[in-house]
Amino acid sequence: MLKALTALGLALILLAPTLSMANEFPGRATYSTIPVMELDELAERLDEVHVVDVRSLYEFNVLHIQGAVHIALDDPDFIGKLQELKQQADQPVVFYCNGKTCYKSYKACDKAKGRGISDAYAYDAGIFDWTKAHPEASVLLGRSPVDPARLISGDDFDKRLLAPEKFAEMVHSGDAAVIDIREATQRAATSLFPNRQQDISLDDTAGIDAMLSRVAQRGGTVLVYDEAGKQVQWFQYYLEDKGIKDYYFMKGGSKAFFKEVLMM
Repeated sequence: MLKALTALGLALILLAPTLSMANEFPGRATYSTIPVMELDELAERLDEVHVVDVRSLYEFNVLHIQGAVHIALDDPDFIGKLQELKQQADQPVVFYCNGKTCYKSYKACDKAKGRGISDAYAYDAGIFDWTKAHPEASVLLGRSPVDPARLISGDDFDKRLLAPEKFAEMVHSGDAAVIDIREATQRAATSLFPNRQQDISLDDTAGIDAMLSRVAQRGGTVLVYDEAGKQVQWFQYYLEDKGIKDYYFMKGGSKAFFKEVLMM
């Protein structure tokens, strides 16, 4: 009996790292056939591979791995652009995204392998783990190296969130600058705060810089919303970079506003 318990205990000890890895990287079970490149290996081979960022251009412009090429996963010419890279230098291709719970790196690798690019890998620890480990090889808002202290934590983001009803109250009760960062197609259906808000495209880096410079000079509260409450997290870097401290985001974006305010 004692031997059996000892064997069981040893087995659990040996399995612990595997279980921990599965919890940290849930996508690895779903995409079990996709080869993964770990953070340390990518750092060692950074000059020997094509590093491809498959997130949106907006996310790439905020923070990316130095030397990475941007090819969005939903780019209609995704495979064509990868083939051009391979023609420039026949090196392995490593895809990355926001990491761990973001599956775009796996999907990009699967897509590439399906079109004959066999030496493709997913770096699935993501941009934040990379930047913390290698700030000298990271670019934040066009500047490198990156001070890891400038990375915004989940808690720092959460404390800027307002429920849609509270957000709307602040829009109508004060002199806040209201910014709509939804895509033009999302915005075309309806404007939540007509005659009160300013609209900006997230891909318009120069436009964002100019708008926020004006907002910073004006002072006061800044209220920002998007479609689903996800893109504002990246917009927070622009606000902090401009020294704007009095700002809030609509929790859940316009989708939550329609559900929680207009449908009540």
